Amino acid sequence: MGFVFLLLAFFAIGVVQGQLRVGFYSNTCPDAESMVSSVVRNAAQSISNIPPVLLRLHFHDCFVEGCDGSILIENGPKAERHAFGHQGVGGFEVIEQAKAQLEATCPGVVSCADIVALAARDAIALANGPSYEVPTGRRDGRVSDVSLAANMPDVSDSIQQLKAKFLQKGLSEKDLVLLSAAHTIGTTACFFMTKRLYKFSPAGVSDPAINPDFLPQLQSICPQNGDVNVRLPMDRGSERTFDKQILDNIRNGFAVLESDARLYDDETTRMVVDSYFGVLTPIFGPSFESDFVDSIVKMGQIGVKTGPKGEIRRVCTAFN
Repeated sequence: MGFVFLLLAFFAIGVVQGQLRVGFYSNTCPDAESMVSSVVRNAAQSISNIPPVLLRLHFHDCFVEGCDGSILIENGPKAERHAFGHQGVGGFEVIEQAKAQLEATCPGVVSCADIVALAARDAIALANGPSYEVPTGRRDGRVSDVSLAANMPDVSDSIQQLKAKFLQKGLSEKDLVLLSAAHTIGTTACFFMTKRLYKFSPAGVSDPAINPDFLPQLQSICPQNGDVNVRLPMDRGSERTFDKQILDNIRNGFAVLESDARLYDDETTRMVVDSYFGVLTPIFGPSFESDFVDSIVKMGQIGVKTGPKGEIRRVCTAFN
């Protein structure tokens, strides 16, 4: 029975992946990908933090109801985008701008879900990260409910909770490490640091995983009872470049987010982190960039709607 279940599960995943393909719009809207790239590039020229914002938007979209653009819907306070776990998520206006241009050229063809995935790819490239092909053909979902986002990964989750939440989405411990490494670009708010710096235990001490030389720096940026909206880089020393520096920071106690630090608490995830810093890694691998691409493409397959299971929205903020 177990073998049959695994076989059926494998077949189901294969069918979903088979319905997405690189160049899905090559005949129906051949300039679709270049149009999205242009919008993202122009947005980044005026708003410097657009790359991490769009990358985070893709992650948050895929983790609720799959990669179906459900986070883009704005239909009142019960819309998914207002969930506590989506605090600080942005980039909606960039997706809407790309959609408007695509609708003017190829009406009713390109889904909002695909625009989100393509925009994340373009954002990574703008931060000097790896270039990669995005399988497309997703359709937009017809559900947006704030309650469905109740189980998002959280910065205060234990490593066991993080592993379980990723496994529920078909993602491995290796995927957890690599997708967490997307924190190599962008900033976080002191709001997400308070527990780690001042209330990590009932005794009111800080997280012992923080390097003693780093702790005063974090506390000076985010003082106790200070402004929780102050922002700080998530990747010490390399916040604007997409690279593996964040994993080296995690190894040495310089992780900013608590959830990133927890990756070094677990033997399996610790081995993945360390694998990118072996003496022979530059020659024989593994390659952080290549592995990250594998993980984000895999994430982009979560719960996709294809064929009659979804729609192509006319505007990304509303169902048809």
